[in-house]
Amino acid sequence: MEEIKRVEPRTLSGFMELLPQDQIKFNEIMNVIRQTYELYGFLPQETPIIEASEVLLAKAGGETEKQIYSFTKGDTDLSLRFDLTVPLAKYVAKNYNELTFPYRRYQIGKVFRGERAQKGRYREFYQCDIDIIGDDKLSIINDAEIPSIIYTIFKKLNFGKFVIKINNRKILNGLFDELEISDKMKEILIIIDKLEKIGMDAVKEELVKIGVAEDKIQKIENFFNITGTTDEKIEKLRKLNFSSQIFNEGLAELEEVIKYVRLFKVEEDYFKIDLTIARGLDYYTGTVYETNLVGYESIGSVCSGGRYENLAEYYTKKKLPGVGISIGLTRLFYNLKELGLLSENTAKSISKVDIVTMGVGLENAVEISNSLRENGIKAEIYKEDTKIKNKFSYANNLEIPYMIIIGEDELAQGKYTLKNMTTGEQELKKKEEIIEILK
Repeated sequence: MEEIKRVEPRTLSGFMELLPQDQIKFNEIMNVIRQTYELYGFLPQETPIIEASEVLLAKAGGETEKQIYSFTKGDTDLSLRFDLTVPLAKYVAKNYNELTFPYRRYQIGKVFRGERAQKGRYREFYQCDIDIIGDDKLSIINDAEIPSIIYTIFKKLNFGKFVIKINNRKILNGLFDELEISDKMKEILIIIDKLEKIGMDAVKEELVKIGVAEDKIQKIENFFNITGTTDEKIEKLRKLNFSSQIFNEGLAELEEVIKYVRLFKVEEDYFKIDLTIARGLDYYTGTVYETNLVGYESIGSVCSGGRYENLAEYYTKKKLPGVGISIGLTRLFYNLKELGLLSENTAKSISKVDIVTMGVGLENAVEISNSLRENGIKAEIYKEDTKIKNKFSYANNLEIPYMIIIGEDELAQGKYTLKNMTTGEQELKKKEEIIEILK
């Protein structure tokens, strides 16, 4: 007989693979995000993982295009999606006549980027996105609802204190307009987006390299040093008395957003105006957000997004403004685990009860398992013909909280032994009593 050539089991670098107890926790977090999105009336949406390259790459370029996984099948040039926004743009343009606007959707799915794999950064990862898309126009109040959704999610997840940073790109654009350096705006925004990572001195050095004058760099630094409460920052921005129309438009939008963020009952300690938030992606045109866990700012933003003026300009002539956010769940989970912020009592099983037989009563085990599941109780049967200690070890190893034992005594009395695996207590009970206890 020919010897089997065995291959070493390995997972590619940059791809996450979890053990059951971690996968259970991961799914719990995902479910909280999904349920919260639906609580706010967002509709579920799925788009293909693989798209025609010409569709997916309509707007891509530079680093993004280099990171995309592309391949051919026959004569077709295909690519794996690198985010959920471009597929959304295609979807809305394609299904425009069938959708009701504003279109509120959420999508939770894997995306793929061929970037250098490193600690906490993955090539395959889950994104959890929501977007509100308008037809020609979209009320600024939508921009205020987004922080309330972020607030609700992270309050439920209970990882500790967090802060939602809010800014408006028009304010930054107006600043550059006022300083007469709008021609360098794109380069400046990319540099400013690195401020938290590299610090102000390094930012100033990079601004000098692209030809921004020293006096203008000083004014940029003074602008970013505006401090105070939310209302004090708005007042200081007003007192700048800039003539730039776009600056004043952005300031009015920011005031409106803050007003409604408060009406949506986001606590003051959980949001703030941060004038340094630029978001490097150039399609953001108005409100922008970043969310940090207080005390763990080094892991970066755990939820970010903003307002864009025309989502689907590469697919349709219709103007489709929108606002949205994305939670990078895979990276968030990795960092929370590394920092020890996940609850320690992570379950190793999702079963509430394990049903075992003592040589007899397998039919009864099936019957009670059906009744338990009909009542929403997660139950499994240990079906293997093995020693009783192995059956108990199975339940203990998976930390299943209850065990139902069926033996000759139980069959004779028409009852079941319910064992609490935490306390060790066990009692003969009728099926209906067990269901009541486990519910």
